[in-house]
Order: sequence, then structure tokens, then C-alpha cells
Amino acid sequence: MVYTTAILLSLIGYFVIGHLAGRRVKHLDDYLVAGRNAPTFLILGTLVASYLSTSAFLGETGFAYSGYPFVMLIFASVSTSGCLLGALAFGRYLRRSGALTVPEFFGKRFASRHVQVIAGLTTVFGLGAYLLGVMQGAGIMFEELTGLPYWVGLVLVWLTYTGFILYSGSPGVVLTDTVMFVIFSLAALGGSLYIINDLGGWHGVLEGLMSQSDKPGIALWHGVVRGSDASFASPGESLTWGLTLGLVWAAVLAASPWQASRYLMARNEHVVMRSAMFTAVALAVFYALMMMTGAAINLYKPDLDAEHAMVWSALNVLPTWLGIVILTGVFAAGLSSCSTFLSIIGFSLSNDILPPSRDEKTAMRTSRLAVLAAGLIALVLALFQPPAVMAVVWFAATLFASSWGPVALMSIWSRRITAAGAGWGLVVGFVGNLLLSLADQAGWISLPVYLHPVVISTVAALVAILVASRMTRVSQSERDYLAFLHQDDESLEAGWMTGSRWVAVCTMLSGIGIGVFLWNQYAETLAGLAGRFAIPDSSVWGAYALAVGCGGMLFIAGAAGYWVVRARKPAMTAARSMES
Repeated sequence: MVYTTAILLSLIGYFVIGHLAGRRVKHLDDYLVAGRNAPTFLILGTLVASYLSTSAFLGETGFAYSGYPFVMLIFASVSTSGCLLGALAFGRYLRRSGALTVPEFFGKRFASRHVQVIAGLTTVFGLGAYLLGVMQGAGIMFEELTGLPYWVGLVLVWLTYTGFILYSGSPGVVLTDTVMFVIFSLAALGGSLYIINDLGGWHGVLEGLMSQSDKPGIALWHGVVRGSDASFASPGESLTWGLTLGLVWAAVLAASPWQASRYLMARNEHVVMRSAMFTAVALAVFYALMMMTGAAINLYKPDLDAEHAMVWSALNVLPTWLGIVILTGVFAAGLSSCSTFLSIIGFSLSNDILPPSRDEKTAMRTSRLAVLAAGLIALVLALFQPPAVMAVVWFAATLFASSWGPVALMSIWSRRITAAGAGWGLVVGFVGNLLLSLADQAGWISLPVYLHPVVISTVAALVAILVASRMTRVSQSERDYLAFLHQDDESLEAGWMTGSRWVAVCTMLSGIGIGVFLWNQYAETLAGLAGRFAIPDSSVWGAYALAVGCGGMLFIAGAAGYWVVRARKPAMTAARSMES
């Protein structure tokens, strides 16, 4: 009963917060991009909340429970670098464009409504699948915690986030996302520390995992590679999977509509860079703690359904008050993603696909109707489609890595890409990935780890871009708009630059701190256990390499941010000197 009450109160709380935020919505700009005035903390909150959904707390933590906590850390060390590098290479230019949606940016960049519509269609279909996955995750949690039917949870979740989006739009999404970010961050931190300390700290967890026989190798960097239940046949496959999918999700963090669109709401470009650096740190800490926690749950009960491991631990291991925080936090993560995805789908329908509205009032009404229609379709599909949270979410995310990733980066850094190239790149990357993934799931084809459907479709998208651009010409409008995007924003004051440099320094120090922590707590502990459990030298050295890699990627991302911010000051100073 106590868990049911907590979940219902949280739903009411988010609904009220969303509606309070709606009082500030006066114009279309307010509704779609929060007036372009969101500070760093709100952008940080919505970035993390948009990324970490029920897939992260249930699916990815469940994958760690299944035997692959440190493979997920390899994945995370690569993918989280996409936060800052994506902001530097794409996000700040997107903010500079003044577009209302990311597909609209593509339309402006290539002077083509056709490209904008294609990007809008991929947004609607791709995020529709993503929304379906996170809604099902929230419904599953509601059913397990309250004992009420699955469909009741889906309907209540849908009513909550659809209700405040219809009224408040982006301000409601950003504010509730940030509140949810605070709650599930505290939940992840508190729950992880409790479980790890209860089992004797990192040393106790690692020793226990090495002693158990149900999942041999779970404590090693490559995870379980023996037995019929192993996901990978060798350490090399584990490493290839972690690096490949890490790069895929780095592209997702850099250019996907639910991440990149957050930058359109930022107060200025420095807020974009600061929030991206803080997001990289937050995600790195989350994965370092939660993946170890997922594996540690095996020491309590090794035969759980993997995606339910975190929920089981909250109900059976943690104190009641902490279990409530954990479960409402996980529930909040799912709810925040639902609100983000539905808002983007609705905005893209009204702004990028349907014919342009005559006036602002009509445009806002069209946006609300689009949100309502998209939400109803998602609800119906979630009610009748069998749940598969991690599979659906990861499938949907890779669609954007192969289609949006190449086009987004080339739209900023290539002078030769044309509207035709962008359009064909979006179509080939999206449809190619979709078809290959469905064929792989159906068993019609069998692809090795290094030829994941997203890899093949990304290469195909690049070829399509190059061929189509070669056969067409860049228009003068496209040249002019690209030149506009690369003009420095001289309205940014030196104080913003100083603050951003300090954030970059903190990011680098965080990278060093995470690397030292993993070196001492994981690699050194594993080396100390090597004699007792006959751990191969390659596995010990792999643990040290993991520590260096996880910390090093974050350090490099912070260093890149510092270099970019520092390089802007001389350029702006020179520009002012020329004017005077």
C-alpha cells in the first residue's frame, strides 16, 4: 500500500508542477522551446532525464545483472563522451539557428521543406517506438508495485504526462524533467551505496561475484563468455560490442531529436556547453555505480528475471523508505522520457509535417491536437504490444544514429552536402537500419557483432549522401546559411567564458577522479583476488585498462570543451578590434 501511495502522489505532483509551469506559456516560442531562456541546471536535468529512462534502470541494469556490468562501463565510457563532443560539433550551432525543432533546422540549413518533412517523419516513427518502450516500462513498474492491472498503470501514466504537456508544452517538460532528475539521481546514489556497502564494499562484491558459479566471469571486464546463456562468445566480442554500441549511442547523445532539441531551449551557447559537460559527468557516475549494483544483486538472488532485478532489490533488500525513493525515482525516469518523447513527436507533427499554420494561435492549437493524437496512438499500441523495454528502446535509438548522425555532423562541417544528399541520407540510414534490424530479429539473417545493423546502415547513409550530393549542386542559400552558422556570437560576455572554462576543468577533474576510483576499487581489488581465483593476467590488465579508459574519455571530453571555449575569446577579441 505504501508503494502505491508513493507512486500515485508522485503522479499528482508531476501533474501539478507541469501545470504551474504552463502559466508562463504565452507564445508559440514559449510552448515549443521554453522561450529559449532555460539555465544550465534545467538543461542538465532534461538532458539526463531524457536519456535515462526505464530502459537504463531496468534494461541496462538488468544486462549488468545478467553478467555484463563492466561491458556496460566500456559502452558508457564511449557513449557519454558524445554529450560534450556532440554539443561542440552540433548542439551550439543548432542553438544558433533559432529553429523551433531539429527537423526545422535541417529545413533551414538545406533550404528545403522536403528535407524538413523527411526529418519530421523519422522523428515521429522513431520516437514513437521509443515512447512505446518507456511507456511499457512504466506500466510494468506500476503493475508490480501496486498490484493493479498493467493497463491501469499505462492509462494513469499517459493521463499524467499528456495532461501537463497539452497545457504547458516545453516549460512543463523541462521543469518536471529536472525534478525527476533530482529524485532518480538521489535514488540511484542512495540505492547503489546501500547495496554495495551491505555486501562489504567493492572488495566484498567482487569477491562474492568471483566465488559464485551461476555466472562465471561476471566480475571480469568482459563478463560471462561461457555457457549457453552467454551473450558473447569471447572477450573480443564483448569489447567489440561495447565499443560499437558506445559509438552508436555517442551519436545518439550528439544528434538525436530528444537530446539535441534540449539545446534549442538553452539561454545561450555557453549553457549548451556547460550542460553537456555536466551531463557527461552525471552519466559517468550513474553507470559506474548502477552497473556494479546490478551485478551485486546476484549475491542476494541469482535467478531473477533480469529486467526486474532493480525492482526486486528495492522491495526486498533496501529499507522501506529508500525502496520508495528508488522506485519513485525509476518511475520518474520513465515518466520524464515519456513526456519528452511525446512532446517532440507532437511538435514535429505540427511544425515539420503538417502545412504551416496561418498565425501563432492556430499553430499552438495544432501542436496541442498533434500531441493528443500522438499520445492516444502510443497508448493503444502500448496496451496491445507485448512489453520488451530494452530491446524496443535500443532498436529505436539506433535508427537515429544511422540516419541523423551523419546528416547532423555534415550539415555543420561539410560544404559539399546538398539538400538531396541530406534527404537521401536520412531515408537510407533510417529505412536500412529498420529493415536490417527486423530481419536480424526474425532470424532471416545472422550478423556478427562488428556488423551490427546500425554500422551497415550508417555506411549506406554516408554513401547515399556522397552520391546524391555529387549529382546535385549546393545552392547559394545553403552556402549563406552555413556561413551564418559559423559566425561567432559576440553577445556572449567574458563572464560566460570564464564560467564555462571552470566547468570544463571540473569535467577533467571528474574524469581523473572516476579513473582513480575504478583503478583502486576495481582493478586493484581484482589484482588482489587473482591468486585465489586463478584470474588470468589478461583480465587483470583489462581491468586497469578499463579504469584508464573510463576516466580518460571524460577527461578528453572536458579538455575539448576547455579548448573550444578558450579558442573563442581571441577570435571575439579580434573581431571587436576590427570593428573599432
